[in-house]
Amino acid sequence: MTDTNPLLQDLELPPFEQFAPEQIEPAISQLIADGKATIEKALANPAPASWATVIEPIDQQARLLDNAWAVFGHLNSVKDSPELREAYGKALAMVTEYGTWVGQHEGLFKAYQEIEQGEGYSELSTAQKETIRQTLLGFRLSGIDLPAAQKEQYAKLQNELAQLSQKFSEQLLDATQSWTRAVSDEAELAGLPQSALDTLAQYAKQKGKDGWLITLEMPSVIPVLTYADNRALREEVYRANVSKASDLGPDAGKFDNGPVMTQILEKRQQVAELIGYKNHAEVSLATKMAETPEEVVGFLNELAEKAYPQAQNEFAELAAFAKEELGLDELKPWDVSYASEKLKQKTYSISQEQLRPYFPAPKAMVGLFETATRLFNITIEPAEEFETYHPDVQLHNVYENGKPIARFYLDLYAREGKRGGAWMDDCRVRMSLDEENTQLPVAYLTCNFTPPVDGKPSLLTHNELTTLFHEFGHGLHHMLTRINVKSVSGINGVAWDAVELPSQFMENWCWQEEALAFISGHVETREKLPKELLDKLLAAKNFQSAMMTVRQLEFSLFDMTLHMKTEGFSANDIQQVLDDVRARVAVVPAIKENKFQNGFGHIFSGGYAAGYYSYKWAEVLSADAFSRFEEEGIFNEQAGADFRNIILAKGGSEPAADLFKAFRGREPSVEPLLRHNGIAA
Repeated sequence: MTDTNPLLQDLELPPFEQFAPEQIEPAISQLIADGKATIEKALANPAPASWATVIEPIDQQARLLDNAWAVFGHLNSVKDSPELREAYGKALAMVTEYGTWVGQHEGLFKAYQEIEQGEGYSELSTAQKETIRQTLLGFRLSGIDLPAAQKEQYAKLQNELAQLSQKFSEQLLDATQSWTRAVSDEAELAGLPQSALDTLAQYAKQKGKDGWLITLEMPSVIPVLTYADNRALREEVYRANVSKASDLGPDAGKFDNGPVMTQILEKRQQVAELIGYKNHAEVSLATKMAETPEEVVGFLNELAEKAYPQAQNEFAELAAFAKEELGLDELKPWDVSYASEKLKQKTYSISQEQLRPYFPAPKAMVGLFETATRLFNITIEPAEEFETYHPDVQLHNVYENGKPIARFYLDLYAREGKRGGAWMDDCRVRMSLDEENTQLPVAYLTCNFTPPVDGKPSLLTHNELTTLFHEFGHGLHHMLTRINVKSVSGINGVAWDAVELPSQFMENWCWQEEALAFISGHVETREKLPKELLDKLLAAKNFQSAMMTVRQLEFSLFDMTLHMKTEGFSANDIQQVLDDVRARVAVVPAIKENKFQNGFGHIFSGGYAAGYYSYKWAEVLSADAFSRFEEEGIFNEQAGADFRNIILAKGGSEPAADLFKAFRGREPSVEPLLRHNGIAA
């Protein structure tokens, strides 16, 4: 193997245009071999173990593996192909096995212990000490104390879990893309706004069809369920969407994730028991702010007690409106978004579609960057030349006082072969390369907005605008770190239930008149969002907020309850857990075909297993953090500097609870969250 393989070159940015799937396996093989050799060489050093002799060389070598993985790991999510899937699956097995080998390396574990107990430990930085603390905990969670046979069992389970998570993700994508509904008569789509019709026409065109094509991509599903007057069509799309990747799905169970979920849960439980925990929930919380599963369930139940009565009232109001105004004697799940939109329009005379013309994607981006500039004293400019994997993708440079400090790729629009949803991922992590040079952080920011059609810019709903600000908040956490230690730089090492703090915090500026003055700009007239529309938007802000809250609590309680179980993981058992949770907190009745769990990628193929509650936990933190800006001014220079210097800059180098208290001057309060959501405390 020679270094002509671009994945083996030490590059500042990914070599997307030189990449081919067949490069993955040999590159990963080589980088893992180099990683093992580096570890053994460091441990063979006769000098006492120290940061410089052990951790530093290992981190530098691990950086090369991380950077290579950042190329095809990302492409696997945004440019799916059979060749890439196969190569990625093989590489995933190798990397998982290597991670387990490192996590169970007794020599390395002893070296870290030696460093922690050695004379030079007191001279290490806070970030270095936190890295050692987290790494030693990681060793214990990796089964370092297990006998040889059980270590082997642990490694096998972790490899199987990685493959199963990948299979879950692939089957969900396949199920999403396997269902379409062609429409030849526009009358069938009555009620849909022009922007949605243009999108569906584009989907048809891409498939070489005339007319319109409904898919299970969100830019298709959401407008149909929200605006289609055709109730039978709404029902058809709703049923296809909620049953996808299940035994009841429109693909006749071809992509059923039921058996995959069962295997994932069984293996997670086996791992938990191996390393001395009662269940996977306890394993998950070992590295989080919350201390016990019971504490999390108590927190979620407390929110449910406050929100559920109001959610019931909101649903009753909706059902009454649907019966009186829309002639719907029984409000079905496929009617909820449609009736809600009609009620919202009647009550507040505003809809997401009315707002779209004021948020052209290019203008929204300019407004987003201006918000970041005012808050954190940075500037953002597009890069001129760079390698890309799709024409839609843009690269931006982030500057502080004229000096580059970070970069990010922006991939905004939905397309075939791209995983649904929105996310931020790291591409490069900030870390010292030597005494003089630093690897600058690079982020991937990915959304699935409606693509531009016929040369017209994509127009965002206000909900999509908040999604954009949310993901950019994650990006800022990654990019504005000042920590040069790889393991706790940016989002690395941050407690998972605090990682949503910066992202949810940034959403607040989408509701502020002072910010919307430069975030918004009509696609034709360029005028900012009129005061009349803003007032309606703010009046409608908490419309059905309790219904939305209990929906999030449903997902969170299902996740935590499921992972507190120690046995009984069949598809029926999983369904029973969800049914029990729904009976307590859901207000929208579920049909038997609703197999939400089969598409719950956050907990079965993402990092949120026994951690989905983090969204609500961090929402308490973000609402309370923003309340300081409400008190001092939404662009207050000192508040912005403090948030950057205390929360964003320090990454995972100090416990999240300590950083929050340093920023706010006290423990977090739930009151601002309830107030922001219009829920009576």
